[in-house]
Amino acid sequence: MAFLEGSPPRVIAHRGLAQAHAENTLGAFGAAISAGADILETDVHLSKDGQVIIAHDPDLERVGARSGLVSDFTAAQLRAMDLGHGEGFSTLGEALHSFPGHRFNIDVKTPAAITALVRAIDDAEAHDRVLVTSFDENTRSRALALLPGVASSATSRHVIEGRLRSWVGLPVQRWKLPQEVVALQIPPTYSGLPLVTPSMISACHRRGLELHVWTINDPHDMTRLFDMGVDGIVTDRADLAVEIRAMRLGKKA
Repeated sequence: MAFLEGSPPRVIAHRGLAQAHAENTLGAFGAAISAGADILETDVHLSKDGQVIIAHDPDLERVGARSGLVSDFTAAQLRAMDLGHGEGFSTLGEALHSFPGHRFNIDVKTPAAITALVRAIDDAEAHDRVLVTSFDENTRSRALALLPGVASSATSRHVIEGRLRSWVGLPVQRWKLPQEVVALQIPPTYSGLPLVTPSMISACHRRGLELHVWTINDPHDMTRLFDMGVDGIVTDRADLAVEIRAMRLGKKA
């Protein structure tokens, strides 16, 4: 399986589907798959005992209603915490093994998690069904250096170059990107500057990239972006996005 096999547009479930589950849990991932999501988006930190833990925040205050950091606790302690709906934290390895036929878009939140991340992906033989990225280019590049052949998405400096090239009409063939980058994953705007424009979508496609937009939860925005031709929507409401995609594709057929 190549990470981006099949035709876009793709529905990317942001931390799973947490309508009836805690975010970033096995239950939320299962719900997203049942709703028809194509890719599961998630985040990882490192536990006290060196396990790569699925969690967005470095601390437990928002999701666990308690003080402390993910890194203060062992994986066993984190599994035992109630995040709601009787669900606790899980490791990346547990998620990869629980959903062996499904793709994961993994945001590495700390460079401390790189070694454990690589081990989990190797152990699950999941190299062709993960995309590994980070908001920090150094973290992203260090992880990908240990994961040859694994897909990635561009970080902000690459996005800015692409936006400028699309804006002024510079050749996209000279847009310098790491070989493993297969997609741009961006918000609709940044500091008031529109990022998702017809010229940006065209520049990505001419460069052989997909363009995914985050985090889109409003049905009208989903419809508009699908109609613009984006290749993926990252959303907390994968259930709605799947329905809207089906309607838009049906109208084009």
